[in-house]
Amino acid sequence: MAEPARPANMRISVTKDGPYAVTGQIPIARAVIGANAAGESEIWRLGEAFDPPATYFLCRCGQSSRKPFCDGSHAKVAFDGTETADRTAYVDTAQVIDGPVVALTDAEPLCAFARFCDRNGTVWRTVESADTDESVRMFVEQVGQCPSGRLVAWERRTGRALEPQIQPTIWLVEDPQQAVSGPIWARGGIELVSADGRPYEVRNRVTLCRCGQSHNKPFCDGTHAAVGFVDK
Repeated sequence: MAEPARPANMRISVTKDGPYAVTGQIPIARAVIGANAAGESEIWRLGEAFDPPATYFLCRCGQSSRKPFCDGSHAKVAFDGTETADRTAYVDTAQVIDGPVVALTDAEPLCAFARFCDRNGTVWRTVESADTDESVRMFVEQVGQCPSGRLVAWERRTGRALEPQIQPTIWLVEDPQQAVSGPIWARGGIELVSADGRPYEVRNRVTLCRCGQSHNKPFCDGTHAAVGFVDK
């Protein structure tokens, strides 16, 4: 996969057993998962926007009284923020499912449980039948709604990743259908650096844990839904 262009000075740094340090005045807002009549995730609705300073700190332990921002609670609760994510490149871990025109890659450990993939009979099935301009367009759009980048659509003829064009932004996911708050969605190829100073693979769509309980830190693994995490 071609590496996205890195936004100048924009970076998210994981601090040891502490918050995410965000530099470069990255815009930040809430984003709500909107559902259709069948209760399926269908659209992203932009919610409350914040006025970001040049540098700010986002809660990673899930215990701050100032969510989404850090208030130092990680120290009081002795938060263990050890990073456990596999650093293997996405293309080397993802399963490939071919269709007649487009292909789908799927790295299941990155799933953030947003459920956009389930609409229209699931993307794992529609990839095999997407063979017209309209069906391909709908497929690519649906895959691009996956916040974690677990799913990526590819043009088979050229091998090009069909990623959505996203400006560098941070969205805080809210999930009314599950009555929970979801992950921090880092969008548009923002650089992510671990607590030991090593950069992670730069990707167009990444979801970071903010409930403090993911088993794939710093990335979200959907645990927020299981534990009923709510950002109040």
